Amino acid sequence: MNTEGFERAVRSYWDVRESQAAKQLASGRLDAGTRGAVTGGGHLDGLAQLLEDVFVAAGFQRSDVKRTAGIELPGYYRPTKKWDLVVVSNNRLVAAIELKSQVGPSFGNNFNNRTEEAIGNAVDVWRAYEEGTFGAVRPWLGYIFLLEEEPRSTTPVRVARSLFPAESIFEGTSYKDRYRILCRRLVRERLYDAACFVTSSREPDSRVDQPDEELSFTAFTAAIAGRAAFVQALNR
Repeated sequence: MNTEGFERAVRSYWDVRESQAAKQLASGRLDAGTRGAVTGGGHLDGLAQLLEDVFVAAGFQRSDVKRTAGIELPGYYRPTKKWDLVVVSNNRLVAAIELKSQVGPSFGNNFNNRTEEAIGNAVDVWRAYEEGTFGAVRPWLGYIFLLEEEPRSTTPVRVARSLFPAESIFEGTSYKDRYRILCRRLVRERLYDAACFVTSSREPDSRVDQPDEELSFTAFTAAIAGRAAFVQALNR
């Protein structure tokens, strides 16, 4: 996978945010906090387009890849949920991918929400699969998370007091560390088949960081290639 292409897709996230914030300012309608930068939607479209290209390069038709329409999947605990990218070939659910991001300043307030979303979405799909909703072939789930790299996300924070001791792995961790732990465990516990964790600063010339080889975009695309080979073998 072209590393430069991935980094351009990540940088486009900040370009879209700035463009949406500028439009809000010009219109005279300002949302609270940083919400004005994301209310227009599409801030992760660069990554979604890159993923679409990855699936096409792996042998799927571009029409198999859904990014705007046909992205609702049935669940078990709720009727449907929209995913960010869905791939369907020969009436089989090839893959479903969730794209999420978080910027400051409210890292603490949002970490638990993002964790609950990621776990809940996966559990819902797997329970629906067990009920036969998606047929005999197990779906493939992917999760990509982009975190803003800045002092409040990289500085260690205390673990909140609780009735029972928290796992020692969380001691002395930043939110960047905690998202890395989350993404690794989502994969190792088989809630997702692959995850990618990337951090980036809003500064134009800043580095795009992939702090864990297991969660790199290269590893993510390798998992897609494995899924593609499996599905194409079934189609023969």
